[in-house]
Amino acid sequence: MRFQEKLRVYSKQEIWDEYCGFLNMSLEEYMTMQKRLVLEEIELWSRSGLGRKILEGEVPKNIEDFRRMIPLTTYDDYADVLLRKDAALLPGVPVLWIQTTWEGGMHPVKVAPYTKSMLDTYKRNVMACFILATGKEKGDFDIAVTDHMLYALAPLPYATGLLPILINDEIDIEYLPPVKEAVNMSFGERNKRGFKMGMKKGIEYFFGLGSVTYFVSKSVASLDSAKGGSGLRKLKDISPKMMMRYLAAKKKCKEENRGLLPKDLFSLKGFMCAGTDNWCYKDDLEKMWGVRPMEIFAGTEPGCMGTELWSRNGMYFFPDACFYEFIPEAEMLRNHEDPSYQPRTFLMDEVIPGEKYEIVVTVLKGGAFVRYRVGDVYRCLGIGSGEDGTKIPRFRYIDRVPWVIDIAGFTRITENSIDRAISLSGLKVEKWFALKEYTENNRPQLHLYLELDKETLASTAVSVAILKEHLSIYFKYVDGDYKDLEKILGVDPLNITVVRCDTFLEYEKIYGKRMQKINPPAMEVSDFLALQHAENRPQRGGELW
Repeated sequence: MRFQEKLRVYSKQEIWDEYCGFLNMSLEEYMTMQKRLVLEEIELWSRSGLGRKILEGEVPKNIEDFRRMIPLTTYDDYADVLLRKDAALLPGVPVLWIQTTWEGGMHPVKVAPYTKSMLDTYKRNVMACFILATGKEKGDFDIAVTDHMLYALAPLPYATGLLPILINDEIDIEYLPPVKEAVNMSFGERNKRGFKMGMKKGIEYFFGLGSVTYFVSKSVASLDSAKGGSGLRKLKDISPKMMMRYLAAKKKCKEENRGLLPKDLFSLKGFMCAGTDNWCYKDDLEKMWGVRPMEIFAGTEPGCMGTELWSRNGMYFFPDACFYEFIPEAEMLRNHEDPSYQPRTFLMDEVIPGEKYEIVVTVLKGGAFVRYRVGDVYRCLGIGSGEDGTKIPRFRYIDRVPWVIDIAGFTRITENSIDRAISLSGLKVEKWFALKEYTENNRPQLHLYLELDKETLASTAVSVAILKEHLSIYFKYVDGDYKDLEKILGVDPLNITVVRCDTFLEYEKIYGKRMQKINPPAMEVSDFLALQHAENRPQRGGELW
């Protein structure tokens, strides 16, 4: 039975319990479900060619064996099978392959297989997200067949392209513009078309990357001021209801001496965002729409994994998407410094409030990825919440692991990709390190500290602007996602500081170690800049590594 049929047959409470009932679980009940599902997955996975390859003949008999026998894995462990899409070696029959970036400038893409059972779980959990996004408390939601959703999603083969397909399996929500049209439009065309259709039909839902929803939201003011008959005021066939709302909004904006905002025209039932750096945009998005976006976590490999609730105060993980393990921050950093060290992991019933963890997932329902390091870090906010009426752990998304710089959900900048861009540029860069920082208005940026060779400095008038322009070209060349930051969002996140010659050498002599190239600790950066006698220290926002 489709969701929209359930709306006619069942009560709200019955529907809520079916999709969101895991929020009523005790921690013991949650772990019982987790362990039952992972034992089913272990049996499937161990018999597969992929499992036999990694296990090398051993077969786990229980969860303890599973965690002892199978090492923590990364995409390198699966690439030879998955990039060939060798279905015969997988634990479940894939009906769809999803794609994303592997590592900017080094590996173009990575792909992930989805079985029918995985897609069914994904679909159910996405509907749970819709219920929770529109609700004010347990048992409450507001979803109707007549609703409309503003389309701001990347199409298949990217994971967000799954959402329209899976949602339409359950309910006939209309997308603005229609998906078949949207996939053939440029980003700008899609925005304009979506908002203009919204002025005729209304907009009840909005979902996308936090950075993308922010950029799209700003389009309302630009559309309203557009010339040549393309502005909102010159729309034909606008509904009388929307015309009255538009005229009232213009009057209100004039009285308050401000521009038109989306909340002046539309009343969202549900607003969801995903990706990284969402904290940078949530406050502004709430001001623009009058609704605070609910953060969810969905990735290419794990599927739809977690969601916030009506309180917007922490994310809960769906128990049927993945089996979860957590690497404590100290263990994560020790393993990065010494790759031979095997970090300890904790289960969901062992996490400690206040601690940060790198998440490890085993994808259930025939998934290929086992004890897989997704590359994301969360902080445990607490075990349950009186406000939410829950008893299971809740988390806040922090960022990618500290040796990867992700800007607004678009990039995967690593030491390798920066080295390659510098090498291709031909610039005589002696040494460098890079930080993910935040501007005064809380926008993420890549700050690159460069030391040029003495001969270049002596013979050339080097300006930071020229260096930035030159290096930006090569970052876009080696990393297509970096190029999309400017193409889609109109953003070039690169900031460059040229440091005095021999500063790196001086640092090494004084402190007896080299500067970490990606996101060195704040104290080390402070010590380094003190050697520079820098007057303007960088301000680091959000979570500090």
